[in-house]
Amino acid sequence: MATLQATLTPTADQTPVAVSVSAEEPSGAQWVGRFLGSASVTTLASPFREAVSKFLDAVKAGGGSVHISATFRPPERAYLMHWSWKIVKTGFDPRQVPSYPGDVIKIKWAHVSASGAFDQQASVQGARAMVNSYGISGLNVAPALNSRHTLKLAIDMNISWTGTLAINNASGTAVSISSAPKTGMNSELHTVGASYGVIKFLGGSSDKPHWSNDGH
Repeated sequence: MATLQATLTPTADQTPVAVSVSAEEPSGAQWVGRFLGSASVTTLASPFREAVSKFLDAVKAGGGSVHISATFRPPERAYLMHWSWKIVKTGFDPRQVPSYPGDVIKIKWAHVSASGAFDQQASVQGARAMVNSYGISGLNVAPALNSRHTLKLAIDMNISWTGTLAINNASGTAVSISSAPKTGMNSELHTVGASYGVIKFLGGSSDKPHWSNDGH
């Protein structure tokens, strides 16, 4: 975190004293490496963790492939993802972004020029660098501040297969899925996932990788 150096001269003692004053750090890609989340199923809360494990085992056994991008997301990371996306995608004024509670995240969303004036272009560039590094530029909805991810009850993943996916649902019944798309957006796969307690995001294509314990 950046600091500013200030020199103070007490009235009783003329010896200069240097102190460190914490300063906000401008937004940018460097923030993405902080408050790291997880892409491991083991970090999910039980019993959702067990439900996901069984569902993914069934997908893989049926010939599908799975790539997990996120499971648990710390609230601090959710805050950074949410507001960087809002600035870039909706034109939200960087000067109006609320501070994170406490003294945990000292980020400066509103950049300033050398003259000290608000720099809109630099502010958006800083937020865009974060959006790109988080890999959320393709989302059509802002990452939620408080979500199933922060509660360890959601998983973002890409599922795909070729030909026919021969998968068993939670009751052991064999299901053959040959319809399109052969991805996690397949409605027949959603039905199988629901049998395990893994629900596809109810918001449609606005968040394609998202599954959770209740569809939110």
